[in-house]
Amino acid sequence: MYKMMKLVDTVRIPPTFLGAEVMPTVKNALREKLEGQVDKKLGSLVAVCKIVEIGEGHILVGDGAVYYDVTFEAIMFVPELQEIIEGEVVEAVGFGVFIGMGPMDGLLHVSQITDDFISYDAKNARLVAKNGGKAISEGDHVRARVVAVSINEREPKESKIGLTMRQTALGKLQWLEEARKKKQPHEATPEGTA
Repeated sequence: MYKMMKLVDTVRIPPTFLGAEVMPTVKNALREKLEGQVDKKLGSLVAVCKIVEIGEGHILVGDGAVYYDVTFEAIMFVPELQEIIEGEVVEAVGFGVFIGMGPMDGLLHVSQITDDFISYDAKNARLVAKNGGKAISEGDHVRARVVAVSINEREPKESKIGLTMRQTALGKLQWLEEARKKKQPHEATPEGTA
């Protein structure tokens, strides 16, 4: 889930930027420092949007840079348990598929795709259901539920988000659309036409 949050941080402005305007310089320094960073409680910082307040600058002994305490608004991505997400399959491997959901990827294990037995088709890089003829591969769009969240702020790439599609109204969007069309009653033909 994306959230707008008001945050506070300290940013270092190197001496080479001291003649420039403070507001854009501080905003650029915040973006370089924080965008893409992950915090266990707050989630992933997607974008610094607006500077709310810049405190007085401080100079530390032995460092010619100026340090500012900054209050700012940022867009955060926070995966929440039981949240329904839609995303795109970014990679299919033998044990499941990775779903891109904003700045993070979630793992949809083969056991969580469907009730049917799933096998990996290495030649076509896709997972195929044994009985239903369903397949899932890179580029497919899916709807899934978040069932596990383990954020690693030191190594964001090591964060683990577990997903499932084994519930009602979840699955590959193409499968859901086909199932919806099957459930709709066929339109009756007008009388006198055949």
